[in-house]
Amino acid sequence: MTNKDSIPVEISRVETSAVANQIPVKRFETYLSGFHFYSGRRAEQREVHRYCTAVHEDLRQCVLFDGNGKEARLAGVEYIVSERLFKTLPDDEKKLWHSYRYEVKSGQLVAPDLSPKAEHDLMAELVSSYGKTWQTWQTESDSTLPFGGPALMMGFTRDGQLDPNLLQNRDNRLKIVTSEKQQMRSDILGRSPVTGADSWENGPAIQLPALTKRNEPQLQKDTLQ
Repeated sequence: MTNKDSIPVEISRVETSAVANQIPVKRFETYLSGFHFYSGRRAEQREVHRYCTAVHEDLRQCVLFDGNGKEARLAGVEYIVSERLFKTLPDDEKKLWHSYRYEVKSGQLVAPDLSPKAEHDLMAELVSSYGKTWQTWQTESDSTLPFGGPALMMGFTRDGQLDPNLLQNRDNRLKIVTSEKQQMRSDILGRSPVTGADSWENGPAIQLPALTKRNEPQLQKDTLQ
């Protein structure tokens, strides 16, 4: 190889460094599709595209996007903890977390890139977990920039809460059937959520105060059936 054909040392070093610097991003390899709503505004629901990785056996961390294609925008973060770790949290901290039991057992949470067995095994791990989710970009209302502060998100806990059109659109796009997922998970039991989670069901909604002058809908006690 002549000097003209060889790769400059500087470029080689940059390429090697670039690969190394991608390690944290490449770890977020588990894709999960599910649904959240804004705490205090349950009528405002959205599909959530999570890309997750395990920090250790009791903690997962996820980055959230508003889609799963090349044009998807980074929209938030979520932390998922085991029941064991959740029980150690202070009471005022527990109010920020939502349970995963219904989302798993209903079939609403899916990992479409995994084999049926691998997805089932993952759901068996997640069924007793708890998530804390911050939406940093409300892309459905602000498409140009992530205005204002982050919003706390919550998860659904029983049938009839999720907009069926939102669910059907997701299923059609991913070519799955949520009701079949639910049947396949009938052997996944999970315990009732620990007291303190899903605080929106039993008390006033928790949300950060507005950080800018952009108007936010007034928070109310959840009265939707």
